[in-house]
Amino acid sequence: MLISQISTPSGGIEVLARNEGEPARQLLGFESTHALALAAIAAGKPLSAMIAEVSFGAEYDPEALEAEGRYLPPITHPDPCHLHLTGTGLTHTGSAATRDNMHAKAGDEAQLTDSMRMFRMGLEGGKPAPGQVGVQPEWFYKGNGHALVAPGAPLRAPSFSQDLGEEPEIAGIYVIGPNGRPYRLGYAVANEFSDHVTERHNYLWLAHSKLRPASLGPEIRLGALPQDVRGTSRVLRDGAVIWEKPFFSGEENMSHSIANLEHHHFKYGLFRQPGDVHVHMFGTATLSFADGIEVKQSDVFEISAEGFGQKLRNPTVYGVEDELALSAVSQL
Repeated sequence: MLISQISTPSGGIEVLARNEGEPARQLLGFESTHALALAAIAAGKPLSAMIAEVSFGAEYDPEALEAEGRYLPPITHPDPCHLHLTGTGLTHTGSAATRDNMHAKAGDEAQLTDSMRMFRMGLEGGKPAPGQVGVQPEWFYKGNGHALVAPGAPLRAPSFSQDLGEEPEIAGIYVIGPNGRPYRLGYAVANEFSDHVTERHNYLWLAHSKLRPASLGPEIRLGALPQDVRGTSRVLRDGAVIWEKPFFSGEENMSHSIANLEHHHFKYGLFRQPGDVHVHMFGTATLSFADGIEVKQSDVFEISAEGFGQKLRNPTVYGVEDELALSAVSQL
């Protein structure tokens, strides 16, 4: 089952649910996916069971909703500061090769990059037995709900950016219950927009390179993540595809288990505050940047994966000025 949020003419939110290949139907009685999740937690029911008991309203064609630009991010929070965008890197088979090429050192085994060392740690200890804790992954912070961009809306890079780089990923979607327990709603495709030129200059600037907006696919897939996820990432310019490549996710293609990545995120009490929303991106091994593509103003990213609903498309806007960012700090 897939759930989504759309905007209403009055500026409100409707929550929709559908099965793949079917129209979407409005879920009556819920003003947001966040409210639906909290109601399911309070009732002690899985989301699918909760949805099965509610009344349905209007019916929509997903393609028409996309054409009309009505999709919102599939999860939001009434206060965007209580939505956290985070992620992990070097988690997928092949991801180390891309990163290693950016941070490469000449030499033998003793000169391995820190990226390759981190990747090998994941291969050796990223999938612990049930009930055990594995090695912690690379982790990064991207921002809060103010940095979450709706499907179809532009990904805006600040004027000091050096690159417009897509990262096609799968993201876990979570709401923290009243008791501080994280509850996973499901998964969505994501574009973890990054600045790879800044990162390549010095890998200690990775944190800076990640402080960019991100976008989620229009729909959240409920239930478990398939072991083998296959998708497609594209860059389009003036309507024509200038780069296309498959991407793979799911634990068959990962050096860490989902449970291990979740443990090392939610082990911090900071990330278990009741009512908060977490969008945690699990990484990728596929980048157009690694193939020498230089994304330009108004190019469009398109990311899709079988079983995850409507495609995610976002145009790019480069060199967004921010007068406050360029001004001196004021002394009180």
